[in-house]
Amino acid sequence: MYPGTHAVTTPDKPAVVMAGGEVVTYRQLDERSARLARLLAARGLRAGDVVALLAENHPRFCEVLWAATRSGLYLTALNRYATAAEAAYVLRDCGASALVTTARLATVAAEALGDVPGCGTRLLIDGDRDGFESYERAVERFPAAPLDHQPRGDFLQYSSGTTGLPKGIRRPLSGVDVADPAGVRSALMCRQVGEMDASSVYLCPAPLYHTAPLGWSRGVHELGATLVVMEKFDAEQMLAVVERERVTHLQVVPTMLVRLLKLPAETRAAYDLSSLKVVIHAGAPCPVPVKRQVIDWLGPILTEYYSGTEGAGMTLIRSAEWLAHPGSVGRPVMGTIHVCGPDGAELPPGQTGSVYFERETAAFEYHNDPAKTAAARHPKHDNWSSLGDLGYVDDEGYLYLTDRGAFTIISGGVNIYPAEIEACLVVHPDVADVAVFGLPDDEMGEYVHAVVQPAEGVAPSAELAERLRAHVRAHLAGPKVPRAVDFRAELPRLPTGKLYKVPLRQEYLDRLAAARQEANI
Repeated sequence: MYPGTHAVTTPDKPAVVMAGGEVVTYRQLDERSARLARLLAARGLRAGDVVALLAENHPRFCEVLWAATRSGLYLTALNRYATAAEAAYVLRDCGASALVTTARLATVAAEALGDVPGCGTRLLIDGDRDGFESYERAVERFPAAPLDHQPRGDFLQYSSGTTGLPKGIRRPLSGVDVADPAGVRSALMCRQVGEMDASSVYLCPAPLYHTAPLGWSRGVHELGATLVVMEKFDAEQMLAVVERERVTHLQVVPTMLVRLLKLPAETRAAYDLSSLKVVIHAGAPCPVPVKRQVIDWLGPILTEYYSGTEGAGMTLIRSAEWLAHPGSVGRPVMGTIHVCGPDGAELPPGQTGSVYFERETAAFEYHNDPAKTAAARHPKHDNWSSLGDLGYVDDEGYLYLTDRGAFTIISGGVNIYPAEIEACLVVHPDVADVAVFGLPDDEMGEYVHAVVQPAEGVAPSAELAERLRAHVRAHLAGPKVPRAVDFRAELPRLPTGKLYKVPLRQEYLDRLAAARQEANI
């Protein structure tokens, strides 16, 4: 199923509703994506080729998605906040034959394309600029009839790159027709995880370029449901959109839940959220107090899953289960979980190690990077893959995540997981956001360092730092209390909820190195 199916049965039903007001019907989505598919075919793109998209949350985003999906093409949606150098790296690595961008991002796109001569088709939405064709005028020259052959395409998406260069995840194309139910994967996830059907109204408050919003949006259209898209996340505006559009399903990341809870209680109570049936969250472990408060507020309608762009496996947990196993991300619904130590040996329940998913065959490969692919595999089992996370399972098979392996702090031989400390600090009323990482210590190896974004109206001070350290001391063991607390007006967090912790930590490492060098002069 795809928009062409629903354009026949429900042509005037909204397929996309922008929070700003613009509506795209299923007939329009089908016809516009068919025109673009014909243009790409006329430019020589064939099944397995790549079309890239660099765009904000835009009314035309989904027609590019569906043009690729109905042409047997890979779609690479670039981070709309990427620098020109970052965008050029992805365009080169994925081998894009075409790029669609918008007037808002044209400067970055133009600079990036200077290093990507192989990308011959360059289309610009909402404007004219040297080096680009007008998207609107170009696609309008082609008929809206579907191509004679419409093999299903897929995503070639890149990881966020928070722990290194972005990695592309490429899967083999199925070759089945886009209308063949056998090729539909995203709709299955929407049904099984999100409990959605054709009557659902799904709200996406996150950037569409990210894998989860992109995949869920595709699934919404496979079902024939309605996708509501916020141009940019704003906590109170999201509540207003839920009320106005009678949203039934909403997907967020924990950072968004925290920001909702930071709204005054009277603000949250001012909106009618009774249409909500399911609130889905993923992207990072959610602090236990945060999730409890959201369940108390909205009811037991939260569904959490743990997975990744790689599609190595998935766990799932709904509110009733979570209340009995607070902090868990659930039990596997795709793949079998194995928790292993540094030597690859499987660990018993309760012990923390690297989390692997076992599948019948290896689930993914990193595009153009066999070394990274090999690093994600278990040393003895090629069909066991890891997303780089640490965790443990309990006696009932529920998985608990502790942190990314790359972020573990080793202090005095003890493993300390920053996510636990961040979860403790972020619920403090004086904290808007927080990052915790380890810095070198001559005696202990590393010490715990926290960088805090104070809540609005809260001034950073030594007294505030001590209050926050005392707060951690009251809830966690002594070694987890930050030795130092710094303050910043804003932390480098993407709208997807991902925190760019590696470059933040590197700033401090560079300062320490410079100070030591100066001391030795």
